[in-house]
Amino acid sequence: MKAIVISAPGGPEVLHLREVGDPALRDEDVLINVAAAALNRADTFRRNGSHPPPPAGASPYPGIECSGTILAVGKNVSRWKIGDQIMIRFWYDLWCGDRAPKEAIPVVYSVAHVEDASVADNWKMSSVCALLNGGGYAEKVAVPATQVLPIPPGVSLEDAASLPEVACTVWSTVFMINRLSAGETFLVHGGSSGIGTFAIQIAKYQGAQVFVTAGSEEKLAVCKDLGADVCINYKTEDFVVRVKQETEGKGVDVILDHIGAAYFQQNLDSLNVGGRLLLISMMGGAVTEVNLSSLLARCLTVKASRLRYRSPEKKATIINEVEKNVWPAIIAGKVTPVVYKSFPLSEAAEAHRLMESSKHIGKILLVP
Repeated sequence: MKAIVISAPGGPEVLHLREVGDPALRDEDVLINVAAAALNRADTFRRNGSHPPPPAGASPYPGIECSGTILAVGKNVSRWKIGDQIMIRFWYDLWCGDRAPKEAIPVVYSVAHVEDASVADNWKMSSVCALLNGGGYAEKVAVPATQVLPIPPGVSLEDAASLPEVACTVWSTVFMINRLSAGETFLVHGGSSGIGTFAIQIAKYQGAQVFVTAGSEEKLAVCKDLGADVCINYKTEDFVVRVKQETEGKGVDVILDHIGAAYFQQNLDSLNVGGRLLLISMMGGAVTEVNLSSLLARCLTVKASRLRYRSPEKKATIINEVEKNVWPAIIAGKVTPVVYKSFPLSEAAEAHRLMESSKHIGKILLVP
């Protein structure tokens, strides 16, 4: 198969499309024929060497989420189906029933033309998206079956690649850890990013009032269209002042932040009594000085979380919670993928340049 290889730590130019061996399939794994992989900032950190090497057993290639069809399943996997088996059922159930000849040739038909719902459901079970431990920038990837999700009806196979990482990150941090609830106020920095565009929609769906920061009026307009209530241009406004103005001096209840040190004190100053700050990255630095009195006086909570450091068991729990709580919102059309641009897999370097320029809105995809 072909995959993107990082030749050495560095800029986008170190990404090369190479012929490599197929991934090994363990008993608990699913092998996916990749239709699309989505870019994440973690991929750029891995490329430039600022992230530690992947854990033992993980793919040596970048890419932490993808969509595609199932090629094979390990012997301990029961939920997911191999695509070829589903194609055979299509032929039997659609055209021949019990009279189908043994030499019948499997034919793929659109699920939209299938009247038997059970057959359609079985076909959909072979088209999936997944949260990966690496390896998405490739034609094939093996992933634990517990990190695989069905593609929600109404979402295309390619666009589904943009969902797993943002859904798992936002649901696990904002809702599972910080317990954002209906009627509370929520601030997400980088509202036009992949994380931001998803967080706006799911927070609104859950009944929160949503505040965002972004760096241009164009990006803020997109955030507004997605449901953001208060849109703040961090280049022209002090977000602390604006947050206090909009909340009658109280501050917001929950903040999701990827900046880190550069925003740390400002984030604390923007929180309501009992407010919760969740850090998911440190793009603005890792070291800062903080006035601890602000935490004590207002009973603030600061936590940090990254999906890549979670155990397989914890990732499985998050995947289950996402399918139960987030997928219904997508199926209902209340949360939709926001995809900015797709690149061929061979142009991974150009895709990374776009991501690092921060000119995009939403997600960037790679298509093998």
